[in-house]
Amino acid sequence: MERPRRALIFDLDGTLVDTVYAHVFAWQRAFAEVGLPIDGWRIHRRVGMSGGLFARAAAREIGRPLSADEADALQQRHGELFLEVLPERRPLPGAVELLAELQVEAIAHGIATSGRRPEIDASLEALGVGEETVVVERGDVDRAKPEPDLFLTCADRLGVSPEDGYVVGDAVWDLLAARRAGMLSVGLLSGGYGEDELNRAGAFRVYRDAAELRSSLDELGVLM
Repeated sequence: MERPRRALIFDLDGTLVDTVYAHVFAWQRAFAEVGLPIDGWRIHRRVGMSGGLFARAAAREIGRPLSADEADALQQRHGELFLEVLPERRPLPGAVELLAELQVEAIAHGIATSGRRPEIDASLEALGVGEETVVVERGDVDRAKPEPDLFLTCADRLGVSPEDGYVVGDAVWDLLAARRAGMLSVGLLSGGYGEDELNRAGAFRVYRDAAELRSSLDELGVLM
């Protein structure tokens, strides 16, 4: 009987690249510029959602609803500020090596992110991700996390069924979207969420970062 093809589907920000807190600062500044100050910790709890959903959810934190035009303007300003704050991207520990090993071992893998091009291009370049890697970004789907569309689309492009895919993410929104997609999920602590939070959100395993995940691939059954 042929063994099912397994795949790893990675979130990007906070999972593979060290960008979470730059996103927090960019969102905080974008809100402040329109007279809506918001605490950084409240923003951090929402990072990983789609931009539009994030803007509306963050606005609820301060008791002020946003119109669609206001949410769009905040998203655009956030993107501008993010590029200004973090023009260069730094891969998180072990991320480059993990992706390279998966490529060498012919283990199916892809990236599914709520970010958009060209905002994510510098992150992909820092990771050494080329055309051979499946990348699904916000513009490819109707709905982003915590909806499952990003992960389901990535699995489809990889040619694997959802039940044979593992989602690797740093935020509870990644893990919630994975559950909705019918996939097991792996949590990484590199985005600032605690181990208990990731476990409660449904993580099958929780690792410190991509480096620890790389040394534990046998636990996921993806190595032949």
